[in-house]
Parts: sequence; structure tokens; C-alpha cells
Amino acid sequence: MFDSRHIKTFHAVVTAGSYSAAARTLGYTQPAITQQMKALERAVGTPLFTRVGRRMRLTEAGEALARHAETILASLSAAQQQMSSLTRLRAGRVRVCAFPSAGATLIPEALARLAADHPGVRVELQEAEPPDSLRRVVRGECDVTLAFTYPGLREQVPDELVEIPLFEDQLTVLLPMGHPLARRRAVKLADLAEERWIAGCLRCRTNFLHECAEQGFAPDIAFTTDDNLVVQSLVAEGLGVAMMPALVLSFLRHDKITGRALDPAARRQVSAYVLREHLRIPATALVLDELKAVAARRVGC
Repeated sequence: MFDSRHIKTFHAVVTAGSYSAAARTLGYTQPAITQQMKALERAVGTPLFTRVGRRMRLTEAGEALARHAETILASLSAAQQQMSSLTRLRAGRVRVCAFPSAGATLIPEALARLAADHPGVRVELQEAEPPDSLRRVVRGECDVTLAFTYPGLREQVPDELVEIPLFEDQLTVLLPMGHPLARRRAVKLADLAEERWIAGCLRCRTNFLHECAEQGFAPDIAFTTDDNLVVQSLVAEGLGVAMMPALVLSFLRHDKITGRALDPAARRQVSAYVLREHLRIPATALVLDELKAVAARRVGC
């Protein structure tokens, strides 16, 4: 209904007391002021000023609008300042969802870099495993999610999401210290076919079963847990062996276990996922840049 320029001019007229005084204040011509006030009166549908002799007075409608004009202009100014802060990365909020091992490694490093250069950008953290973490982005519950996929599995990524590959995470076998195969630099899954196993989250467990099937055996899974520390503790006590991503071993390492690479090598792809339109949001794009920078140092992890 209102043109903000007209409200600004109206406020100047009310403050200055006349069209000519407002024109001098704003640097406009008096006819320009007159034109804008006529346009504003057409918009509200009633006169805002009346003349009494040589003086100009506000009508009842003019008085009502005058009471709101300062508030309107203050709100517009606050909105402009907030938009400027968001676009210049002095402020902003990004909701990031990550699986546990990424939340313990990539996220803290990326947020430390972000806080150093852009302290006004706030990040809210969530934790979830894929595919639930992917669905959260689609539902609008988070802005960026970190998830992993395995090359040997057919995994459906929602069409709405853009994938930003970060790095490949090498898979390792965890063995208790003193295990006969711990002396090797790399271990074949088939050599562990008779062992008892500790399996992880559903997606990791599905890939583990797939890898074992490729090697011609079905593993004896004694325990399943999503807790990486529990997996290591069970292995340390000789209750089984486990297949675990190297990313986990970068922040958890029990002194009674050892990790060995798989032969042939196996990896999972760690990526960030975001709705396409969110790539244009400055704070979200900045978080993605920091994640990419941190991940670049973990290539081949």
C-alpha cells in the first residue's frame, strides 16, 4: 500500500513543517515533494494535509500516519542493516547436521576457522546418520548435512539435493594387540572369515555385509553398536574384530588395539549436501568453503 520513499518524504514534511522546508532537507525540488505527497494521498485514499491560511496542518489521517511513520522508517532501517550484515557475513545462522565421526573431526576444525574470520556467523549443530540426515535437509530442518556413501551400494540421494564431495575415507580393520594378523601392513577380509565381528551403524553394517559377500563369506556378527568408542573397547577386550573408517581412528584410538588397511583398499565417500537454492546464501556458502578447506587436508584419510 505504501511506498517507503513516500513515507520518508512525508516524515520530512511533518518534521520540517512545510513542503519547501522538506525539499531543502532532502535535496528535492518542491514540485517533487508535492508529487510524492499526492501519490501517497492516492495510496491511502484520503487527504493527509489541509491548509489553514498560509499554514499546513495534518488531517486526522495525516496525524495517524505521522504516529506510525517514524516506526515504519526505523523498522526499514533495521531491516536494511540486518540484510547488509547477512550479505556481508557479519551475521547469519547455519544449521549443520553431521554423522558422529564428522562431528568430532571436520566440524570443530571448520567452525574454528569460521569463528576466527566471521564471529557473527552462528552455527547450530545436529547429529544424525544418513539417510535420516539427508531427509532433514529436504524437510528444511537443517541447511547443510554431512553424510557418507559406499561405492558398492546403490544409494538413493534425493533429487532436491546438491552433493559437494569432500574426501574419501579409507576403511580399516581393527584388531586386538597381539592378533596374529596385526603384524601385516594390510589385511584381507577373507583371512578374517572365521572371526567374530563387531558391526556399526546400519549403513556401515550394510556395506560390511556387502564387502564380506564379495569375499565369499558371511560374517559372524557378535555385537552391533553405533558408538565408536564401544566398538574399540570390545575389540580391545578380544571380543571380536571390526571394520571402521580411518576418520574415526583419527580421534579415537584405544591403546589395546591396532588398525590395518584392507587389501584390496576400500573407501567411503564423505560429502556435504545442500538444497541448490541455499548455495546462494552467503553464510551457508561460507560454511561449505570452510568444510572443503578442512577436508582437503584429509584426502586419502
